[in-house]
Amino acid sequence: MNRIIDSIQSLKLKILDIYIIRKFLGTFIYSITLILIIAIIFDISEKIDDFIEHEAPMKAIVVDYYLNFIPYFGVLFSSLFTFISVIFFTSRMAYRTEIIAILSSGISYRRLLWPYFLSALLIASTSYYFYDFIIPQANKKRLAFEEKYIRGTPHNYTNRNIHKQIEPGVFVYMQSFSNYLNTGFKFSIEKFDGKELKYKLLSDNIQWDSTKSKWVISNYMIREIDGINERISRGTKLDTSLTITPEDFRRRENAIEAMDYYELRDFIAEQKLQGSEDVIISEVERHKRISVPFSTLILTLIGVSLSSRKVRGGIGMHIGLGLGLSFSYILFLQFSSQFAIGGLVNVITAVWIPNIFFALIALYLYKVAPK
Repeated sequence: MNRIIDSIQSLKLKILDIYIIRKFLGTFIYSITLILIIAIIFDISEKIDDFIEHEAPMKAIVVDYYLNFIPYFGVLFSSLFTFISVIFFTSRMAYRTEIIAILSSGISYRRLLWPYFLSALLIASTSYYFYDFIIPQANKKRLAFEEKYIRGTPHNYTNRNIHKQIEPGVFVYMQSFSNYLNTGFKFSIEKFDGKELKYKLLSDNIQWDSTKSKWVISNYMIREIDGINERISRGTKLDTSLTITPEDFRRRENAIEAMDYYELRDFIAEQKLQGSEDVIISEVERHKRISVPFSTLILTLIGVSLSSRKVRGGIGMHIGLGLGLSFSYILFLQFSSQFAIGGLVNVITAVWIPNIFFALIALYLYKVAPK
């Protein structure tokens, strides 16, 4: 905390700026620490039976799970903790008539917002970096712990009617895939040159050979088409390499939470190539990692505009309004994301529309705030 303040002081800010920044960051750190402690207590009470049943060692619980749970949970709600922090300490300043004294001294309301936005920008940029590079690494350890001691490994025992594009112009189909046997049934692969079919393989099943890291195709028929000429061949066994593995059928829905910026970017490109319908979920995650930290700036402006004047009901009224707006933002973001996943709304529109809506609210509150 002191190191952060020293860095801010090097910007040659005024005493008032340092005063507000210290209150902002101090309240934020205090509130997020308090909430994290409460969250950990509730999480322990919920999972204690699983820890005991699966004989999870104490070191793994502390190091592999909770030390990685803390940054994940903290960054996930950092923008909302920022909002509540702004509401709390600014309303206290307002009720001690500090805001009135500051404005009466000749400092404009716009200038008053400068230390608020500097603090919010620091939190937002830190959250963005954590979202893309720190949290994914923490989630890998956290999810691995959960699979071992809480939920078990992902199964999805049988997938049905699988269509994938594994390379440009190369499509595979399986009627079903068993994760127990690492075997796909009623398998086919088609290769196109433009819209013209050039190659088609049909087989009873395809099985993963872990020793060779290859697929073994059984009882197959191959059609090779060259214009009007067609050649058919048959066989019982054929080893082949495909750009998919059994892990692609066992991946959890929340696996994208353990992907950093580059891994998620490559995964989205791979899903688009394969024609996966789940690519929308990955794109929503990618855009959320930008829009959620950015909302810190919007919610900060709303918080200052709401709490910089006295209202009947005191600080409790400000905190109540803050919590109401916070949960409204979360619900709005979840609803709009589901519309994108359902294909009803463009991904970028769905993820950013809550920020646009709340930005309009922020501008209105700023306009009517006493200056």
